[in-house]
Amino acid sequence: MSQDDGMSLVDHLSELRKRIIWTIIVLVLGMVIGVFFANPIITYLKSIPPANGMEWNAFSPWDPLKMYMNFALVIGLLITLPFTLYQVWAFLKPGLREIEQRAALMYVPFAFIMFLAGLFFGYYVVFTMAFLFTTGIAQSMQLSETYGIAQYFGFMFSIIIPIALVFELPIVVMFLTKIRILNPAVLRKVRKLAYMGLVVVSTLITPPDAISAIIVAIPMILLYEFSIYLSNLVYRKQQLQDAQWEKEQAEEKE
Repeated sequence: MSQDDGMSLVDHLSELRKRIIWTIIVLVLGMVIGVFFANPIITYLKSIPPANGMEWNAFSPWDPLKMYMNFALVIGLLITLPFTLYQVWAFLKPGLREIEQRAALMYVPFAFIMFLAGLFFGYYVVFTMAFLFTTGIAQSMQLSETYGIAQYFGFMFSIIIPIALVFELPIVVMFLTKIRILNPAVLRKVRKLAYMGLVVVSTLITPPDAISAIIVAIPMILLYEFSIYLSNLVYRKQQLQDAQWEKEQAEEKE
Protein backbone atom coordinates (compact mmCIF):
# COMPACT_ATOMS: atom_id res chain seq x y z
CA MET A 1 0.00 0.00 0.00
CA SER A 2 1.42 3.39 -0.97
CA GLN A 3 1.60 6.41 1.30
CA ASP A 4 -1.19 8.09 -0.70
CA ASP A 5 -3.40 5.06 -0.21
CA GLY A 6 -2.61 5.13 3.51
CA MET A 7 -3.44 8.84 3.77
CA SER A 8 -6.64 8.23 1.81
CA LEU A 9 -7.69 5.56 4.28
CA VAL A 10 -6.84 7.83 7.22
CA ASP A 11 -8.84 10.63 5.64
CA HIS A 12 -11.84 8.35 5.20
CA LEU A 13 -11.65 7.16 8.80
CA SER A 14 -11.32 10.74 10.01
CA GLU A 15 -14.36 11.77 8.00
CA LEU A 16 -16.32 8.82 9.38
CA ARG A 17 -15.35 9.76 12.93
CA LYS A 18 -16.48 13.37 12.42
CA ARG A 19 -19.83 12.27 11.03
CA ILE A 20 -20.39 9.87 13.93
CA ILE A 21 -19.53 12.62 16.43
CA TRP A 22 -21.98 15.04 14.78
CA THR A 23 -24.66 12.35 14.80
CA ILE A 24 -24.11 11.76 18.54
CA ILE A 25 -24.31 15.51 19.18
CA VAL A 26 -27.62 15.76 17.31
CA LEU A 27 -28.90 12.70 19.22
CA VAL A 28 -28.06 14.32 22.57
CA LEU A 29 -29.78 17.56 21.51
CA GLY A 30 -32.77 15.54 20.35
CA MET A 31 -32.94 13.79 23.73
CA VAL A 32 -32.88 17.17 25.48
CA ILE A 33 -35.87 18.22 23.38
CA GLY A 34 -37.47 14.85 24.07
CA VAL A 35 -37.35 15.42 27.84
CA PHE A 36 -39.68 18.42 27.46
CA PHE A 37 -42.14 16.46 25.28
CA ALA A 38 -42.07 13.23 27.31
CA ASN A 39 -44.77 14.19 29.83
CA PRO A 40 -47.32 15.48 27.24
CA ILE A 41 -46.82 12.33 25.16
CA ILE A 42 -47.24 10.05 28.19
CA THR A 43 -50.40 11.94 29.15
CA TYR A 44 -51.74 11.58 25.61
CA LEU A 45 -51.00 7.86 25.48
CA LYS A 46 -52.86 7.44 28.76
CA SER A 47 -56.00 8.94 27.19
CA ILE A 48 -56.19 6.65 24.14
CA PRO A 49 -56.60 2.87 23.70
CA PRO A 50 -55.43 0.55 25.03
CA ALA A 51 -54.69 2.56 28.20
CA ASN A 52 -57.92 4.65 28.31
CA GLY A 53 -57.21 6.33 31.62
CA MET A 54 -55.60 3.25 33.15
CA GLU A 55 -53.86 3.80 36.46
CA TRP A 56 -50.11 3.38 36.22
CA ASN A 57 -47.92 2.84 39.24
CA ALA A 58 -44.28 3.51 40.05
CA PHE A 59 -42.73 0.49 41.72
CA SER A 60 -39.36 2.17 42.06
CA PRO A 61 -38.20 5.76 42.65
CA TRP A 62 -36.31 5.42 39.37
CA ASP A 63 -39.40 4.56 37.28
CA PRO A 64 -40.51 8.16 36.48
CA LEU A 65 -36.96 9.16 35.54
CA LYS A 66 -36.56 5.97 33.51
CA MET A 67 -39.72 6.79 31.53
CA TYR A 68 -38.54 10.34 30.84
CA MET A 69 -35.22 9.02 29.56
CA ASN A 70 -36.84 6.28 27.45
CA PHE A 71 -39.16 8.75 25.75
CA ALA A 72 -36.34 11.24 25.38
CA LEU A 73 -34.28 8.56 23.65
CA VAL A 74 -37.08 7.59 21.25
CA ILE A 75 -37.81 11.23 20.40
CA GLY A 76 -34.09 11.87 20.01
CA LEU A 77 -33.81 8.93 17.61
CA LEU A 78 -36.73 10.28 15.58
CA ILE A 79 -35.10 13.70 15.35
CA THR A 80 -31.71 12.20 14.55
CA LEU A 81 -32.85 9.67 11.95
CA PRO A 82 -33.00 12.04 8.93
CA PHE A 83 -29.66 13.58 9.91
CA THR A 84 -28.08 10.14 10.35
CA LEU A 85 -29.34 8.98 6.96
CA TYR A 86 -27.96 12.14 5.37
CA GLN A 87 -24.57 11.52 7.00
CA VAL A 88 -24.54 7.97 5.61
CA TRP A 89 -25.36 9.32 2.17
CA ALA A 90 -22.68 12.04 2.41
CA PHE A 91 -20.05 9.49 3.46
CA LEU A 92 -20.89 7.19 0.54
CA LYS A 93 -21.36 10.05 -1.93
CA PRO A 94 -17.80 10.10 -3.35
CA GLY A 95 -18.19 6.47 -4.47
CA LEU A 96 -21.47 7.11 -6.26
CA ARG A 97 -22.11 8.43 -9.73
CA GLU A 98 -23.90 11.77 -9.98
CA ILE A 99 -27.23 10.19 -10.90
CA GLU A 100 -26.91 7.74 -7.99
CA GLN A 101 -26.09 10.58 -5.61
CA ARG A 102 -29.30 12.44 -6.44
CA ALA A 103 -31.44 9.30 -6.32
CA ALA A 104 -29.99 8.05 -3.03
CA LEU A 105 -30.54 11.43 -1.35
CA MET A 106 -34.25 11.16 -2.13
CA TYR A 107 -34.48 8.09 0.12
CA VAL A 108 -33.82 10.13 3.28
CA PRO A 109 -37.31 11.63 3.75
CA PHE A 110 -38.99 8.37 2.71
CA ALA A 111 -36.98 6.45 5.30
CA PHE A 112 -38.23 8.86 7.98
CA ILE A 113 -41.84 8.46 6.78
CA MET A 114 -41.56 4.66 6.80
CA PHE A 115 -40.15 4.71 10.34
CA LEU A 116 -43.13 6.79 11.50
CA ALA A 117 -45.50 4.45 9.68
CA GLY A 118 -43.89 1.52 11.48
CA LEU A 119 -44.35 3.23 14.85
CA PHE A 120 -48.04 3.89 14.17
CA PHE A 121 -48.63 0.36 12.90
CA GLY A 122 -46.72 -1.11 15.82
CA TYR A 123 -48.70 0.89 18.37
CA TYR A 124 -52.24 0.95 16.99
CA VAL A 125 -52.24 -2.59 15.60
CA VAL A 126 -49.65 -4.90 17.13
CA PHE A 127 -49.21 -3.40 20.61
CA THR A 128 -52.93 -2.80 21.08
CA MET A 129 -53.68 -6.36 19.97
CA ALA A 130 -50.96 -7.80 22.23
CA PHE A 131 -52.04 -5.77 25.25
CA LEU A 132 -55.72 -6.65 24.86
CA PHE A 133 -54.72 -10.29 24.51
CA THR A 134 -52.70 -10.31 27.74
CA THR A 135 -55.32 -8.35 29.70
CA GLY A 136 -57.97 -10.74 28.42
CA ILE A 137 -56.02 -13.63 29.91
CA ALA A 138 -55.68 -11.74 33.21
CA GLN A 139 -59.43 -11.09 33.33
CA SER A 140 -60.24 -14.71 32.50
CA MET A 141 -58.09 -15.71 35.49
CA GLN A 142 -59.87 -13.08 37.64
CA LEU A 143 -56.62 -11.32 38.38
CA SER A 144 -56.36 -7.76 39.64
CA GLU A 145 -54.49 -5.79 36.98
CA THR A 146 -51.96 -3.41 38.50
CA TYR A 147 -49.49 -2.08 35.98
CA GLY A 148 -46.24 -0.29 36.61
CA ILE A 149 -45.47 2.53 34.20
CA ALA A 150 -42.00 1.12 33.50
CA GLN A 151 -43.39 -2.34 32.72
CA TYR A 152 -46.19 -0.97 30.53
CA PHE A 153 -43.97 1.19 28.35
CA GLY A 154 -41.17 -1.38 28.39
CA PHE A 155 -43.64 -3.84 26.86
CA MET A 156 -44.77 -1.20 24.36
CA PHE A 157 -41.27 -0.20 23.22
CA SER A 158 -40.21 -3.85 22.87
CA ILE A 159 -42.94 -4.21 20.24
CA ILE A 160 -43.11 -0.94 18.32
CA ILE A 161 -39.38 -0.25 17.92
CA PRO A 162 -38.54 -3.56 16.15
CA ILE A 163 -41.57 -3.14 13.89
CA ALA A 164 -40.58 0.42 13.01
CA LEU A 165 -37.11 -0.83 12.09
CA VAL A 166 -38.58 -3.58 9.89
CA PHE A 167 -40.60 -0.89 8.06
CA GLU A 168 -37.25 0.55 6.96
CA LEU A 169 -36.55 -2.61 4.95
CA PRO A 170 -37.90 -1.38 1.56
CA ILE A 171 -35.90 1.85 1.76
CA VAL A 172 -32.70 0.09 2.83
CA VAL A 173 -33.07 -2.47 0.03
CA MET A 174 -33.64 0.26 -2.57
CA PHE A 175 -30.62 2.20 -1.33
CA LEU A 176 -28.34 -0.85 -1.33
CA THR A 177 -29.57 -1.78 -4.79
CA LYS A 178 -28.92 1.74 -5.98
CA ILE A 179 -25.30 1.64 -4.84
CA ARG A 180 -24.98 -1.88 -6.36
CA ILE A 181 -24.49 -3.84 -3.14
CA LEU A 182 -27.77 -5.76 -3.49
CA ASN A 183 -29.85 -6.96 -6.41
CA PRO A 184 -33.22 -8.72 -6.69
CA ALA A 185 -31.59 -12.05 -7.55
CA VAL A 186 -29.82 -12.14 -4.17
CA LEU A 187 -33.03 -11.21 -2.34
CA ARG A 188 -34.91 -14.01 -4.06
CA LYS A 189 -32.12 -16.46 -3.28
CA VAL A 190 -32.28 -15.78 0.47
CA ARG A 191 -36.09 -15.50 0.54
CA LYS A 192 -36.61 -18.64 2.65
CA LEU A 193 -34.02 -17.55 5.23
CA ALA A 194 -35.55 -14.07 5.31
CA TYR A 195 -39.02 -15.51 5.90
CA MET A 196 -37.69 -17.64 8.73
CA GLY A 197 -35.99 -14.63 10.31
CA LEU A 198 -39.13 -12.49 10.05
CA VAL A 199 -41.26 -15.24 11.60
CA VAL A 200 -38.79 -15.53 14.48
CA VAL A 201 -38.91 -11.75 15.02
CA SER A 202 -42.73 -11.73 14.94
CA THR A 203 -42.79 -14.57 17.47
CA LEU A 204 -40.45 -12.75 19.84
CA ILE A 205 -42.36 -9.45 19.85
CA THR A 206 -45.90 -10.81 20.17
CA PRO A 207 -47.80 -12.75 22.83
CA PRO A 208 -47.03 -16.49 22.87
CA ASP A 209 -49.81 -17.60 20.53
CA ALA A 210 -49.73 -18.54 16.87
CA ILE A 211 -52.46 -16.12 15.72
CA SER A 212 -50.64 -13.01 16.99
CA ALA A 213 -47.36 -14.12 15.45
CA ILE A 214 -49.05 -14.78 12.10
CA ILE A 215 -50.81 -11.39 12.13
CA VAL A 216 -47.46 -9.66 12.63
CA ALA A 217 -45.45 -11.93 10.31
CA ILE A 218 -47.76 -11.41 7.32
CA PRO A 219 -47.11 -7.64 6.91
CA MET A 220 -43.39 -8.24 7.49
CA ILE A 221 -43.29 -10.83 4.71
CA LEU A 222 -45.29 -8.51 2.46
CA LEU A 223 -42.74 -5.78 3.17
CA TYR A 224 -39.96 -8.14 2.12
CA GLU A 225 -41.75 -9.00 -1.13
CA PHE A 226 -42.39 -5.31 -1.73
CA SER A 227 -38.67 -4.73 -1.16
CA ILE A 228 -37.84 -7.29 -3.85
CA TYR A 229 -40.24 -5.54 -6.22
CA LEU A 230 -38.65 -2.14 -5.55
CA SER A 231 -35.16 -3.60 -5.88
CA ASN A 232 -36.13 -5.06 -9.24
CA LEU A 233 -37.36 -1.66 -10.45
CA VAL A 234 -34.12 0.03 -9.42
CA TYR A 235 -31.99 -2.78 -10.88
CA ARG A 236 -33.77 -2.74 -14.26
CA LYS A 237 -33.38 1.02 -14.47
CA GLN A 238 -29.67 0.65 -13.73
CA GLN A 239 -29.30 -1.92 -16.50
CA LEU A 240 -30.97 0.41 -18.98
CA GLN A 241 -28.72 3.28 -17.92
CA ASP A 242 -25.61 1.10 -18.19
CA ALA A 243 -26.65 -0.07 -21.65
CA GLN A 244 -27.22 3.51 -22.74
CA TRP A 245 -23.85 4.57 -21.33
CA GLU A 246 -22.06 1.71 -23.11
CA LYS A 247 -23.82 2.67 -26.35
CA GLU A 248 -22.71 6.28 -26.03
CA GLN A 249 -19.13 5.22 -25.29
CA ALA A 250 -19.10 2.96 -28.35
CA GLU A 251 -20.41 5.78 -30.54
CA GLU A 252 -17.75 8.16 -29.26
CA LYS A 253 -14.98 5.67 -30.11
CA GLU A 254 -16.34 5.30 -33.62
